[in-house]
Amino acid sequence: MSGQFIAFFVLALLTIGGAVFMISFHRVVHMVVALAFTFLSIAGLYILLEAEFVAMTQILVYSGAISVLMLFGIMLTRHDASEVQEKKSPVKWLIRIGVSVFFIIVFLGIQSVQWSDKPADFTAKDNVKEIGVQMFTNYVIPFEMVSVLLLVALVGAIILAKKEAEEE
Repeated sequence: MSGQFIAFFVLALLTIGGAVFMISFHRVVHMVVALAFTFLSIAGLYILLEAEFVAMTQILVYSGAISVLMLFGIMLTRHDASEVQEKKSPVKWLIRIGVSVFFIIVFLGIQSVQWSDKPADFTAKDNVKEIGVQMFTNYVIPFEMVSVLLLVALVGAIILAKKEAEEE
């Protein structure tokens, strides 16, 4: 067992665990922290794949996105001091069993794959330059449209939260 395999295994568990905890928690702040663990673990997986630029972009963009998500969640939801009580439902247990069976099938499927011993050929050593050239030549308009869309979403969330606060 190599160190890279152990690092992959730990990062994969953190990624899956953070995602599962994110959908399991009821408080917004706990959800955001679990989501942060998931995003940071994904960035670690990118580093293992030697895609450092994508990993740093993951950290920077999603750290900002987590902050905005936290603001959206806190501004747009009502907060009670009491914890949300859930009913025990047999459907939940069926879903958990189904998800467990799915993960077992995927795990066994991955274990049965015959992987090639030949390493991948990475001919483009300067991938950051290639990403920049593609971004600012072929994809500059979609890039700017996404930034405008995110700005409009942020302003809309602020307006909705302000209207809700004025109505109370």
